[in-house]
Amino acid sequence: MKIIDKIMRSEYFRDQPPVLIDIGASGGVHSKWKYISKYSYCVAFDADDREFQISEQSNQNYKKFIHVNRIVAATPSDNIPFYLTNSPFCSSMLEPDEEKLSPWLFKPLFDIKKITDLPAVTLEETLQSANISYIDWFKVDTQGTDLRLYKSLPSKIQETVLLAEFEPGIMDAYKNEDKLYAVMQEMHTQGFWLSSMNVKGTQRLQNSYAKQIGGFLSERIIRSSPGWAELTYLRSPEHLSIRSLLLMIVFALLERQYGFALELADKGILQYKNPLLDESRQAVLRKIQAEKMKIPLILLKRKINKLFAGIHA
Repeated sequence: MKIIDKIMRSEYFRDQPPVLIDIGASGGVHSKWKYISKYSYCVAFDADDREFQISEQSNQNYKKFIHVNRIVAATPSDNIPFYLTNSPFCSSMLEPDEEKLSPWLFKPLFDIKKITDLPAVTLEETLQSANISYIDWFKVDTQGTDLRLYKSLPSKIQETVLLAEFEPGIMDAYKNEDKLYAVMQEMHTQGFWLSSMNVKGTQRLQNSYAKQIGGFLSERIIRSSPGWAELTYLRSPEHLSIRSLLLMIVFALLERQYGFALELADKGILQYKNPLLDESRQAVLRKIQAEKMKIPLILLKRKINKLFAGIHA
C-alpha cells in the first residue's frame, strides 16, 4: 500500500527506524516484513559455535541487518547444553520430554541425536553492543523458551514493543517449557491483545500403532490435536507517541486488522492533529472498500471449486 511507504518515509522514522528482532531466524525475510524491511533495522539471531560476533552484514532487504551468531538465553551463561534432535526444527536448549511425547505420532522428530554445549548471549547485552535501545516488532521461535526471553528484556525496552510473535507449546514436548497459557496471561497483563492464533498439532498415536496401520493413512484417519500455536499480539492504543501510532497503523495493515487501523487513526487525529493520520484513515477506508469488491469473486471461486469437487468425487 502507498500509505505504508508514505508513513515509513516520514520524518518520524528518519532517525528512529523500525527495529525488528528475529530470534530463531530462518535466514530469509519474514513474510510480514516485506513491505517495511527496506526501511528497518533487523537483528537476527542464529546459533553458531564460532567466535562470538555481532556483525552488520550486507542485506539488500533491510536498511541495516545485524547478525548475531549465538543462541539467546534469558540469563548470562558461557555455555548452555543444546539438544540436537532428528528434526532441526525441534532442537532446543530444553530437553525433550520423552515420556510425555511417547503417545504422539511426531515423537521421533524429538529423538536426541547429540547434546552439545553452545555459547549463549542475552538479549540485553546484545542490544547494548548494537547500540539499540528499543524494539518495535519482536519475533521469537525457540522451542520452549519464547516467554522467558521476552521477559528477560529490560522493562523499558519491553514497553517499546508494539507487536510480538510467539510460538509456544500447548502439549508437553520439553521439560520446563514456556506454555501457551503463560504467554497469554503475561501479554494480557502487559496491555496487548491477541491479533491472531494459528493452532498447529499432531495425532495422538504411538508409533508402534502407526507401524501397524500405516503412518501415512493414520494421519488422514485420526484427527489432529492442538500441539502448539503461532501467536501475534498488538499493543493496545494507550499513551502512544505519534511515531508509535503511525507504526502501529502500518503493523495493523500488515496484520489485516483494518478496524484496529481505523481506531488508531481516529485516536491519533484527536490527539495530534497531523495530516498524515487523516491520510492514513482515508487509505484504510479505501483498502476496506477494495477488499469488499473481492468478496463476490471469492464466493464464485468457492462455488466453482465445490462444483468440480462434486464432479470428481
